[in-house]
Amino acid sequence: MTDLVPATGPQPGGLDTVDAWWRAANYLAVGQIYLMDNPLLTEPLRPEHVKPRLLGHWGTSPGLNLVYAHLNRVIRERGTTIMHVTGPGHGGPAALAGAWLDGTYTERYPDVPQDTAGMRRLFRQFSFPGGVPSHIAPVVPGSIHEGGELGYSLSHAFGAAFDNPDLVVACVVGDGEAETGPLATSWHGTKFLSPVGDGAVLPILHLNGWKIANPSVLARLPREELDALLTGCGWRPHYVEGDEPDAVHVAMATALDTVLDDIAAIQAGARSGKTVGRPRWPMIVLRTPKGWTGPREVDGLPVEGTWRSHQVPLPAVRENPDHLAQLDSWLRSYRPDELFTADGQPAAAVLANVPRGDARLGAVPHANGGTLLRALPLPDIRDYAVKVPEPGGTMSEPTRALGAWLRDVTAASAARRDFRVFGPDETESNRLGAVYEATAKAWQGPFLDVDTHLAAGGRVMEILSEHTCQGWLEGYLLTGRHGVFSTYEAFTHIVSSMFNQHAKWLHESAKLGWRPPIASLNYLLTSHVWRQDNNGFSHQDPGFVDHVVNKRPEVVRVYLPPDANTLLAVSDHVLRSRGLVNVVVSGKQPSPDWLDPDAAVLHCARGAGIWEFASNDAGTPDVVLACAGDVPTLETLAAADLLRRHLPELRVRVVNVVDLMRLLPHEEHPHGMPDADYDALFGTDVPVIFAYHGYPWLIHRLAYRRANHDQLHVRGYKEFGSTTTPFDMVVLNDMDRYQRVVDVIDRVPSLGRNAAALRQQMLDMRARHHAWIRVHGEDLPEVRDWTWPTGH
Repeated sequence: MTDLVPATGPQPGGLDTVDAWWRAANYLAVGQIYLMDNPLLTEPLRPEHVKPRLLGHWGTSPGLNLVYAHLNRVIRERGTTIMHVTGPGHGGPAALAGAWLDGTYTERYPDVPQDTAGMRRLFRQFSFPGGVPSHIAPVVPGSIHEGGELGYSLSHAFGAAFDNPDLVVACVVGDGEAETGPLATSWHGTKFLSPVGDGAVLPILHLNGWKIANPSVLARLPREELDALLTGCGWRPHYVEGDEPDAVHVAMATALDTVLDDIAAIQAGARSGKTVGRPRWPMIVLRTPKGWTGPREVDGLPVEGTWRSHQVPLPAVRENPDHLAQLDSWLRSYRPDELFTADGQPAAAVLANVPRGDARLGAVPHANGGTLLRALPLPDIRDYAVKVPEPGGTMSEPTRALGAWLRDVTAASAARRDFRVFGPDETESNRLGAVYEATAKAWQGPFLDVDTHLAAGGRVMEILSEHTCQGWLEGYLLTGRHGVFSTYEAFTHIVSSMFNQHAKWLHESAKLGWRPPIASLNYLLTSHVWRQDNNGFSHQDPGFVDHVVNKRPEVVRVYLPPDANTLLAVSDHVLRSRGLVNVVVSGKQPSPDWLDPDAAVLHCARGAGIWEFASNDAGTPDVVLACAGDVPTLETLAAADLLRRHLPELRVRVVNVVDLMRLLPHEEHPHGMPDADYDALFGTDVPVIFAYHGYPWLIHRLAYRRANHDQLHVRGYKEFGSTTTPFDMVVLNDMDRYQRVVDVIDRVPSLGRNAAALRQQMLDMRARHHAWIRVHGEDLPEVRDWTWPTGH
């Protein structure tokens, strides 16, 4: 190879050592896809050396290896703290090759040493039963981004950079990924990134021309059109293009030095106060052939530089001698005898640019956030609790009480800068506006006189993209910080697949002893299905919870606090938790206060319990009225009041469930109740009339193995709703207090015909309600003004 030292740029050893690393990483990537033996080609390649099932993705690997090699150099020479996020899907061969070469993989997995045996194990385990997946999973040191689902790399990178002022996050964005909506929005992260208090994000848009079988959009744009797109999003692109390795190395080295100089200058100017306003951050556009350095042609068809190189360019190596010969030639083209010693260790030239210790991309602590995590200083929730002289005698907005507490959580963590609230333009709408007393919303300008709560140093994150909010929060959590994502319940489905990926990441991470748990991902779902007075049917969908409970029980929790003080208690709990996804569903509209703070803490610790103030069963109920959720609790208590007034001899037990996972058997979930505990609450031979916040069949699914499941009758949301009154929503879905009384009458055998008149009266009240709201536009006075009677 020729001397690759550019006129101004890296000096020690030139770029020859960068090229050596690149060739070694490419060799290892090909070996992982194909080989199960003969890793150093010390004997002629035979079919039995090749895996019977060829799985993996070659096309993106050489470009990813190039980036890794050049990042090593600048870390070593400059001392810059860099972590990398790899967006192209299934880039596992490259990431694993880099981690093995820089030694971090062997440190985490001593059974995969840097020698011939370790290389054989590295190759054999890839996409192999009992091995590692083909994408960048938690098993890969230095990773925070899974990559199996495209679109989130850049938002993860920004989340990692927030409040990490000395960190540069190099994020490779694949050209296929760049076509997704979440990625397209995440280019705008610069409008929220502070050059003073945050780190930097360095996107490297890798244009190799193709997706699985189609050309990629951005790769086909003329240079001026692509430049206009990226410049219009606020970036200053630097282009590295070519297919001749020597020239590309020089161009890439020069571009990296230039953009890192630009980043340092931007931050120095902003931090010294010499410059203000939103900077135009640099980025790199890297254009290289897909499947670069691989077979140019297979079976008479072009491969390198085409979609055919995306996965396995030589698909029939075991059966086709020509393919076997091509694979042998391909592997030997990297000159492995120059790259590895006779016993399989990386040669000195390959390791010349490897950073030391935690500076290595595979070892940077930010990519293993549990090692950096500190417990949040959480104020005592009793100082923010609402007063409850009598159950149900007062009304509060639960999320407003929570907002005051989150304000002081934000203030208490201000110096540490490790807590943020995220949401799509709804913090104030969701009654959390008190946090603005502690910090403003992040915004890098420009500013107008009419703006409120905006500041360049603000730490509340709002953008009208649920994908971006979640991606930011995930990146923030994965690098060792804490946060809350507040959003409308119906639109949480937008990030259902993101939740899915994060939950799987947490589950897999928990199996690895070297990844300590990170802070939990906490959803606050409000503006929920039962209180959409002005939005209507489009805003009514409580089904995100159904999706959540499909995931591994070790990592998911669902809470439905019935009032303000239980919301405070649950929130305190979830912000202390680790390694979980917590879903908290709470209304923001005024609702009854049921429990004082001490009772709320105790009730939330139990997760489910008998509300004695509302029960008159004396230990042996005729019927159990159960509820989960704030509006179901209100209707349940109102139904209990009606039953106690009209059927005083009926023994009614009220059970409230705040931790939905308590309904599962203990064997199926860590929070599940043993059968004895469940039976003590709900009984084994009495009807259980359950009012649930969401779709009713979920409760049946959770409790189907319980002894009294045949007597369980659940009311919940059944896809009826519109712009209507609060009570009409529950009537439309048969969860109202009057229907609850009818349900009891129909299911308690002892009532029989004795309660026929009451049953008719309840149905008449439903009819009266229907007529009333269409004349008066509001709920019946006896519904609207109802409170729990003090005399019960």
